[in-house]
This record gives sequence, structure tokens and C-alpha cells, in this order.
Amino acid sequence: MGAAASAQWKGPDAVTRAKLNPAWVVVGLLWVVALLNYLDRLMITTMRDPIVAAIPMSDAQFGLLTSVFLWVYGSLSPLGGFLADRFSRSKVIMASLLVWSVVTWLTGHVKTFDQLLWTRAVMGVSEACYIPAALALISDYHRGSTRSLATGLHMSGVYTGAALGGIGGFIAELYGWRVGFSLFGVIGISYAIVLIFCLRDSVTTARDLKTVDRVKPYAAAIALFSVGGFWVLLALNALVGVANWGINGWLPTYLKDQFHLGLGSAGLSATAYIQTASFLGVLIGGVWADRWARRNGRGRMFVPAIGYLIAGPCLFLSGSVATLAPALAGLIVFGLARGFFDANHMPILRQLTDERYSATGYGVLNFVSCSAGGIMIFAGGMLKDAHVPLSVVFQLSAAGLVIVGILLLFLKGAKTTQAPAAIPLTNLNPKL
Repeated sequence: MGAAASAQWKGPDAVTRAKLNPAWVVVGLLWVVALLNYLDRLMITTMRDPIVAAIPMSDAQFGLLTSVFLWVYGSLSPLGGFLADRFSRSKVIMASLLVWSVVTWLTGHVKTFDQLLWTRAVMGVSEACYIPAALALISDYHRGSTRSLATGLHMSGVYTGAALGGIGGFIAELYGWRVGFSLFGVIGISYAIVLIFCLRDSVTTARDLKTVDRVKPYAAAIALFSVGGFWVLLALNALVGVANWGINGWLPTYLKDQFHLGLGSAGLSATAYIQTASFLGVLIGGVWADRWARRNGRGRMFVPAIGYLIAGPCLFLSGSVATLAPALAGLIVFGLARGFFDANHMPILRQLTDERYSATGYGVLNFVSCSAGGIMIFAGGMLKDAHVPLSVVFQLSAAGLVIVGILLLFLKGAKTTQAPAAIPLTNLNPKL
């Protein structure tokens, strides 16, 4: 390591600290936040029975709890992305984590359905600011051949959190559903304090991206919507949202009803298998896409395209069989494909559009995805109330994923990026 880079690190343990590339330290710090982000939002889906017993509601109302979160979360995602483009990404992340953790704690103390609905809505407000800011910050640090892998590693935290969401069912059975919300709320508040001392923005981003246009919302909108590929991303995000959130919201209930699993087993089966597959998918898809992109600028499109073209029929199978094993096998394939897409979602966006507005762009895409997903979750509740099998959710989602694969295959406008693999130490904040 050169003298200039080494000079960034002072103290008695300078040699050891110099080996820690801050570009990867940022990924590690945000991995924990991503875990809490999805654990807190999905835990409620594994606690249906005890929550309904304590606060009576219909299946449509229970579905509405997640739908309201998604509609608020999605609607404010563009604003959250714009704030991350306009102000400090790291501060937006810390504020988001702190607020949603407080709301998670409050969720464990509600008494009525209206109160529960309000906590879910407020959680949507706070969480809307996280993902766009986090993925943009990671891409700021990883500007070349490590971008998909770094994004994938961060998203593996999302899947770990979603998988651990299944713990909610077990906690509810052993200690009551309120304990889980109170516990993870306190954990999130504590970690937000840790980030105040550890997380920093990239100095390169502050120097290169802080322009006059960057502070104007209309400039971001014009820059994004003038790109044809962005419109294609809007369409495929709607279809992906239907699949992801329809399955997230109703898979525990489907497994419990269809295969007669217990509450804890259904919650764990709904999260552990599919999230583990997605965990592997973001790592495999990240490495594969980074290597392919060195030879072909569209490599990051091809990897998730292949995944979804295979996963669509497998997901249809999961909603059509009468035995558990083939259903889980189909869900595992879907999980792998979802990982391929998530590892490359932000990298694709930054290839197609102006990087100055990447957080705003991701927020808009998140809005479309979550709005469509919220509609599917609420529709699933209405179908269940009307005694229509939840397998319909799987079949509609499967058809959508095949269309997504086709759209990605024909997505145009990408260029091979020749930037360095990651920002060198000399360009990073020495306080990190």
C-alpha cells in the first residue's frame, strides 16, 4: 500500500486498520441496517394468529397492515431518494433507522387496530429513506467492477432480516407477539447510535456530485424520465413488486393453510428457504454480473433475465402442487432469481441514467414496486375472504416474472464501465 493511502490511517494499530478498505467497511455497516430494515417490516406477517386474537380483524384488514406500509413507503421513496441525493446520504440513513426503530418499539404497545395501522404507516415514512440512500452510498464507494458484488452483499442483509422475520412466529408462541417488536426496536435504536460514530459519506461524492442541478427536483425528474430505459425499469419493477410482496405478505398463511404447518413452522418455512436462496443469489449474481459486465455492458441485465425466465415456471409450480417439497423447491429457485435481480438493480439504474440522481431514481422505482406489491397483498386478502385459493397470487406472480425476464433481455442503452473497482483510500473520509 502506498504512502499516500497509508497516511489516511493514524494510531498504534495503523497496519491492521489500513487493511480494511473503507469501501467494504461501509457495506458491512449497512448490512446490519438492511437486516433490521426487513426484519422489522416483515415480522408482522409471521404473527397473524396471535395479533388477530389480541386485536380482532378480518383477513383483508390484516393484509391492509402491510399494504398501508407499502403504499406509504413506496409513495415517499422518491422523496427519500431525493433527500439522499441532495443532502448527506449517511445522515439520511441514520435518521431513518432511528425513527423506524422507535416505531417498531411502539408497535409492541398498541391496543387497537387503528393504532396498529398508524404505526405501520409511520414505519413506511421512516423506512422510505433507507434503501435509496444505502444503495447510492454503496455505489459511490464502489464505482466499477465490484459494484454488483457490493450491492449484492448489502442485499444479503435484507434476506437475512427477512429470514429472521420468521423468528417472530416463535417469539409470539413463547412470549407473546408484543415482545418481538419491543426487543428489535431497542436493538435498532442502539445501532443507530453506533452509526453516528462510524458511518460517513464518500468525499469523492461530496466533491464531484454536489452541483446546482442536484438540488432541484425537476432536474432529477427530467434527467430520469428522458431515458427510455428508465421507463422499462418502471414496468419491470411493477411486476417484480407484485411477485415479491405478494409472496412476502401471504406465503406464511398459504403454507399454514395448504400444508397444515404450525404458526412457527410456517413462518420459518416461508422465510428461511426463500431468503437463504436469495442470500446465495445476490452473491452468485453479483460476482457473475461483474465478470460478465467486463466483457459486455449488458451483462448486468442478462444475469437477472436468465434467473427470472427460469424462476417464473418454478414459482407457478409452487402454487400448483399439493405436497410441500416441490413447493419449497420452486420457492428456492425464485429466491435465487430474486437475488440475481437485487444485486444488479442499482448498478443497472446507474448504467442507464445520470448517477447524480441515482437515489431519486431508485426511490421512484421503489414507489412503483411497492405500490403494485401493496395492491397484490390487499387483493390476496380479498381473495381469501372470498374463499379463492391464495395459489392465484403465485400464478399471477409467475407470469409477471417471465415478462420481466424478457424485458431485461431487450433492455438497451448500457455501456461497459471502465472505472476503478472501488474508490481508493486516498479519496475516502479518514474519519470512517
